[in-house]
Amino acid sequence: MESTGTDAGRQAEAAPLRLEFAGEWIDVPPDSAFIIGREGDLEIDDNPYLHRHFLELQYRDGFWWLANVGVLLAATISSAGGAVQSWLSPGARMPLVFERSVIVFTAGPVTYELSLHTDEAPYEVSRQVQATMSGETTVMPASFTPLQKQLMVALAEPMLRREGVSMNELPSSSAAARRLGWTMTKFNRKLDNVCDKLDRIGVQGLRGGAGKLATNRRARLVEYAVTSQVVTRADLPLLDDESLRSQVDSDRD
Repeated sequence: MESTGTDAGRQAEAAPLRLEFAGEWIDVPPDSAFIIGREGDLEIDDNPYLHRHFLELQYRDGFWWLANVGVLLAATISSAGGAVQSWLSPGARMPLVFERSVIVFTAGPVTYELSLHTDEAPYEVSRQVQATMSGETTVMPASFTPLQKQLMVALAEPMLRREGVSMNELPSSSAAARRLGWTMTKFNRKLDNVCDKLDRIGVQGLRGGAGKLATNRRARLVEYAVTSQVVTRADLPLLDDESLRSQVDSDRD
C-alpha cells in the first residue's frame, strides 16, 4: 500500500490503540514507536531472560504494526477469538487488523500476556467465527484425547486462573505430573504425543530441529493452547475429574 499524505496526516487518522497489561491500560501514541520489553515505554519486568527491547508498536501506512525487535524470543498473537493466530519470530512484523489481539510470550520461567484493543479495526469477526467462539464449532484441525487435554490444562492452570494477574510461572513437569497424579514417565510420554500432534499440523516452536524436541516446549505449548482456545477456564474441572484419573492408560492418549 502506498502512503498518501504527510506523517502528521497519517498520525491524525490513526485509530486509537489501547494496551492492557496486568490490569493497567495504556493509550499507545501514533506519532512514535512504542517499545515493550525489560526497558522501554512499557517495562514488563526486570526478568533477565526478557529482551530490553522486545516488541514494537507503530502506526504506519494506515495500519498499526506489531514488530518483534528482539533476537531470541518469539511471541504468539491471537485474534478473532483465537480463530487467527500468528507466530511472530525475531525480525518479523504484522499488521493489527482486528478489534482485539492477545499477545503471549515466555521469557525464562515466566509467561506474560497482554492485549491490544481498537474500536476502528479494518476487519470484523464473522458470524462463523462468533459461533466458534461460543463453542458451537471448533477451529482446531486436531483432536485431543481427554488425557491429552488434561495435561494441557495442568500446564496452563496458572494462566487460566490468572486471578487478575497477566503473568504467571508455568508449573514444572514434575509439579504438573503431581497435580494430575501421574508418574513422570506417563507425563513425558503424553507431552511427547501432544507436541508431535501439533508439530504435524504445523505449530511452530515445539521441536528444536532434526527430530529433537524444543527445550521450551512446555511454554510454547501453553502459549498455543491458551491463545487458540484449545483449553479455556471452563476446562479447569478436568484437573479433578476422578473418572480421568482412573482411566486406563494408552500410548495413543
